[in-house]
Amino acid sequence: MNERLIPSVAILIALGIFFAYVDPTWTGSIADAKSAIALDDEALAAAQLYTEQQNSLATSRNAIDPAYLTRLSTFLPDSVDNVGLILDLNALAARSGLSLSNIDVISSAAGTAKTSTNRGLPAAGANPVGSVDLTLSAVGTYPALQAFLVGVERSARLLDVRDVVVKGSDTGVYNYQMALRLYWLR
Repeated sequence: MNERLIPSVAILIALGIFFAYVDPTWTGSIADAKSAIALDDEALAAAQLYTEQQNSLATSRNAIDPAYLTRLSTFLPDSVDNVGLILDLNALAARSGLSLSNIDVISSAAGTAKTSTNRGLPAAGANPVGSVDLTLSAVGTYPALQAFLVGVERSARLLDVRDVVVKGSDTGVYNYQMALRLYWLR
């Protein structure tokens, strides 16, 4: 009888330990720990992929000639820099023979729309290029206006001439009203 009782009691104790301790521990805290480890491994793999892509992009950017990057930042700057632009336009007008009398900076609706996320990056689908409209008044001859417009066309800065209004004169010196649009990278 002892020969059958001891193994039966041992099996009952083993089943009791299994259902009372091992199974709840295995399906509870151990399963939670395994799922947390799996999530952490996925995050680590994503972080490593991000780091590899960031290093690849940095290597590609460093391979670009710095002179080209300087030209690009001049062509499409990362800020509006109204004062610098007005000084450049005034110098161009003086070289062309025009006299600027009034320059107004008007932010366009596209340039002031809230299209960035809270980290300073453009929102998904948003236009990364902003614009600012300038209106200016000038006085000068028609060849001086032509020279000014050629200078604007050849400018290192991205500008659009939106509108030109010429007020006639018998003396050959005309009054000009121009609307320009300046672009910048958000």
